[in-house]
Amino acid sequence: MPQTSQSATALHDRLLASGAEMAEYCGAETARSFGDPKAEYRDLISGCALYDLGWRAKIVLTGGDRTRWANGMVTNNIRDLAEGRGNYNFVLSAQGRIQGDLYIYNLGDHLLVDTELWQKPRLLEIFDKYIIMDDVEVTDISDKLTALAVQGPKSLEVLRKLGLTIADDVEPLKVAQMVWDGIGISVTRMASDIAMTFEIWLAPQNVAKLWDALVAAGAKPAGTDALEMFRLAAGVPKYGQDITEKHIPQETEQFHALNFAKGCYLGQEIVERVRSRGAVHRHFAGFSISGPAPQPGAELQQDGNRVGEITSARAVPTKQGDQTLALGYVRNESGEPGTVLQLDGHEARVISIPHKEALQS
Repeated sequence: MPQTSQSATALHDRLLASGAEMAEYCGAETARSFGDPKAEYRDLISGCALYDLGWRAKIVLTGGDRTRWANGMVTNNIRDLAEGRGNYNFVLSAQGRIQGDLYIYNLGDHLLVDTELWQKPRLLEIFDKYIIMDDVEVTDISDKLTALAVQGPKSLEVLRKLGLTIADDVEPLKVAQMVWDGIGISVTRMASDIAMTFEIWLAPQNVAKLWDALVAAGAKPAGTDALEMFRLAAGVPKYGQDITEKHIPQETEQFHALNFAKGCYLGQEIVERVRSRGAVHRHFAGFSISGPAPQPGAELQQDGNRVGEITSARAVPTKQGDQTLALGYVRNESGEPGTVLQLDGHEARVISIPHKEALQS
C-alpha cells in the first residue's frame, strides 16, 4: 500500500509507555499490538476494545461554495446532509477510477473530511486542482484534531461510566458535541451493523488523558493487528490494498458510497454508464483458504483458468480455531458463495461477508 512519510500519532508516547509494539499503519506509527492480538480481537467482538485513530487525517472545507463543490467531487450526496451527519464517499478520476475514499460530515459552518493519513497528500492535490473560481478553502487540521475509538458490545457501558450521555439507538454517522472533564469532544458512531464502534475526536493534548480514563473504565487496548483481523472477518476493503486506482465503484460492492440521484460529479458519467449497462464482470468477495495466508496478488483459478485474485489475507481466530480468511475479486460466474477455487495448491472457498463464524463472541 502506498504510504506517506511516517509520523507518530498523538498517542504514540503513551502507547509506547504501555508496552505496545509499535509499527507503521496507514501513514503513522501507532500500536501494532499490546502482546496478544488474538485476545485484542476478542475484545473487539465481545467486549470493549480501545484503539488509536491518530492514523486518520482531518481536513476542513469552508467557504460559501463548499457544499455545492464537495457534492460535485465525491460519489455520495453531500448537498442533502443534515447538520451533524456524515456519509462515506469515493473520489473518482474523470474515467471513473477510484482515487481515494473518505467520510464527509456536515458540521454547520464547515464540512469535515476524514480519511487515512497516507491518502491526505493525494486528496489535497485533487481538491486544489478542482477549486477554480469556487469560494472554497481547504485546511488541513490533522495536527489539531485526533481521535480514538471504542468498539464492542460493552462500548456504551464504558462510555457511560465516563458520564457521556449516548442513547442505545444512536444513529450511525451522527456527530454529537459533548464535554468530558472540561474538555470538548465530538462523538460519532460508525456506520456498521457488524460492530458497535464509537469514534471520539478531540485535541491531541487531551487524548492521553481520555485514553487512561477509558482504560480505567474497563476498555481494553487493541492494536492494528487485531483491527486487521476484524477487517478481514467483517469483509471491509481498505483503499490502497483492496481498492486501488484500477477499480471502479460497482465492482467493490461498496454501494453505500454511491448516490445515483444526486446529479453530476467527477466520474459520474462512467458510474452511470456501468449501472445502466450492468457492465461489471467481477466483484469484491470473501474467501476461506485451506492453507496459509497468501500474498496480495495471488491468483484464484478454476479449471486452470485465472478467475480472480487475493488482495488481503490473514489468520483470524474462530471458535473452531484459527482460519485463514481473505478478501479479493472474482469473476461473477465463479463467485457464488460455496464455490471452491484453487490457490497455490490450496482450496479457496468463496464465502459470504461478513464471516459470521469469525465474528461470534
